[in-house]
Amino acid sequence: MTAAPDPSLRERKKRRTRQALIDTALELFTRRGFGGVTLDELCEEVEVSKRTFFRTFTSKEDVAMAPDQDLWRAFLEELETAEPDGLPVVELGRDALLAALERMDDEGWARRMLLSRRLAERTPSMGAHGLQFCEATTQRALEILHRRFGLGAPGDLRPRLAVDMLVAALHGALAGWVARAEEADGAGRAEPPAAGELADRLREAVAALPGGLALTVGQPAERG
Repeated sequence: MTAAPDPSLRERKKRRTRQALIDTALELFTRRGFGGVTLDELCEEVEVSKRTFFRTFTSKEDVAMAPDQDLWRAFLEELETAEPDGLPVVELGRDALLAALERMDDEGWARRMLLSRRLAERTPSMGAHGLQFCEATTQRALEILHRRFGLGAPGDLRPRLAVDMLVAALHGALAGWVARAEEADGAGRAEPPAAGELADRLREAVAALPGGLALTVGQPAERG
């Protein structure tokens, strides 16, 4: 009998296939337009079946927005283990998002994120997909805040507002980051701005938020 493949090897192959789909999709969509590339053409380019594609992504929009979604999934993981230290919720979320950005250490992530944001600006279906993902992520963040810190009593809108403000801060930081890339392109500089610059812009955006939303995070709630 042939020995079963090592699970770690299978996982590495899955990650490589996923990355190939993301990179190829973003390059093709950028060159030919989002609507100018069919799912069949994308799968053929990467040499995978549509069945393999749908094991990882739900749609063309899903693969095109993977860099952004990877960041927010990492944010949720960081929020699960964040230490409150008496911080306001917005600052706790900021620190979790900054930690997530540090995890986006692949040198190609900044370029993929830039391509994805540019595509989203001119692709309405990506915008709709992004709104759905954002709402699902917000609900997951609120669940973590409630479960770990006991926040979110009925009628208390502050946790939701805090998460919405954090999302708005990142969107503002991304807008400036993308604009910086456009300036670099216009000046003939091919390198996109680094993820570290996005982190700096996020810090500035959070610092500019109103200070009236003073919901402080206490110790994690006791678990039964």
